[in-house]
Amino acid sequence: MQRRHGGPEALRMTDLPTPTPKAGELLVRVQAASVNDWDWGLLQATASRRDRLLGHLATPRVTVLGCDVAGRVEAVGAGVEAWQPGDELHADLSAHGFGAFAEFVCVPATGAARKPPGMSFEQAAAIPQAGMLAVQGLIDAGGLRPGQRLLLNGAGGGVGTFAVQLAKLHGAEVTAVDKRGKLEMLRALGADRVIDFDKQDFTAGKERYDLILDVKTDRSPFAYARVLARGGSYVTVGGATGRLLQVLALGLVVSRLQGKRMRLVMLKPNKDLVQLDRWFEAGSLRPVIDRTYELPELPEAFRRFASGDHHGKIVVKVA
Repeated sequence: MQRRHGGPEALRMTDLPTPTPKAGELLVRVQAASVNDWDWGLLQATASRRDRLLGHLATPRVTVLGCDVAGRVEAVGAGVEAWQPGDELHADLSAHGFGAFAEFVCVPATGAARKPPGMSFEQAAAIPQAGMLAVQGLIDAGGLRPGQRLLLNGAGGGVGTFAVQLAKLHGAEVTAVDKRGKLEMLRALGADRVIDFDKQDFTAGKERYDLILDVKTDRSPFAYARVLARGGSYVTVGGATGRLLQVLALGLVVSRLQGKRMRLVMLKPNKDLVQLDRWFEAGSLRPVIDRTYELPELPEAFRRFASGDHHGKIVVKVA
């Protein structure tokens, strides 16, 4: 758990009481969890102005991090009929209070999906949030269609590796942007073209794209609009707060002046998780797992995540 905001050094192993499931909840014995941007953001969150003046950090709002969880049902709360002890599931807990980096966590019964038999717990923990953002960014907000020219900025992480596979599944032409060390992996996943962002600024090139899915949001909306085709769409699912606010504030201006849509995805946790599981069972989608850590190694998992060098998802085994 984290007792203060900071880096990975702020995390400590601590004994906590086993939670009791409320009505409509499941008590889950966690088998695996995965690291997401939201976890990193909550760990690093800056102190309030008052706390900075007093010289100490604010008490974290979330003390046990972890959005993505995979595990077995240990007990069910009142009113739960669809689940029984021993059932295997996975879910995104971000709307419920986090807590996946622990031996036990309570999960809303209505938000969880049954883990397919052929899916490992590590794979199951890698899917929920990143998979949802890829689906909701490409399909729900982006309106992905066969034959479209798609650019993925920040394609080598969790969201991006799902997005490459989904885009190829839907017949798009994919250009993937990330660090040089991730480009071969992206080609292997099906990317038609790759760009090393340290050597080439894709917003300054001559290529035009029908859809841009952005995981990094590290440029102004006008830079992205420059390489969108007429009638194209830009969709962001994450990045620096300042840049995201620019998309909200200036996106309407770009849309009206240039006929190009700019949208920010507001995650709907677990909405399409069952569909992602179906694609997995059909062999059309696989989570890319960079490394797997044990729970006591959670600080090291966060350090790996912070480096930006990870390929796909970082998973933490708990059981």
